Amino acid sequence: MSCLSLTPLLVLVLVLGVSLGAAFPHHTLRKDCSLSKYQTIASEEKEAMDKMRQEFGNDHKCNTRLFHRKWNAVNLPMSDRVLLVVAELNLTTAMLELPADPSFAELRRQPLKFFDQARADVLGCVDPAHQPSGRLRHRLNKLQEAMRTESTECLRASTIVNVMHVLENLHCAALRHKC
Repeated sequence: MSCLSLTPLLVLVLVLGVSLGAAFPHHTLRKDCSLSKYQTIASEEKEAMDKMRQEFGNDHKCNTRLFHRKWNAVNLPMSDRVLLVVAELNLTTAMLELPADPSFAELRRQPLKFFDQARADVLGCVDPAHQPSGRLRHRLNKLQEAMRTESTECLRASTIVNVMHVLENLHCAALRHKC
């Protein structure tokens, strides 16, 4: 039951991501931005995330389609890709930080450390003058709405089941125009 009290905090995290999104240039990143270490994700990191996802299981009965959309991150301008990844990393780290039984807590340790570092790195790439595209604004609003309406358990399940999707978007942002 204590997880349910985290919903307002999670909404705040996502609102921060949306408000940051209102502040970012369309095709540029900060000059000191370096995401090159995410151009190639170590197989150990991928395996740890996949193992966590598989151990968490797909037996959670939630109707949320939080990570489903008709477009791909590669279709976004580079600055929008970064904002999308920031929002997804904010949600992912918030969900992985929730209390868990000891066996799952150990499984999530390495992925949480990875995603937390990635979030810090990606935040360093956000350009405060950027205005997100309509497509991205719509996506961020959908994430914000899900944070308000979905249960913490469903948000967590959807996020964990889709960690590889978040990883792909991070990889795409790191590749920039080669994605």
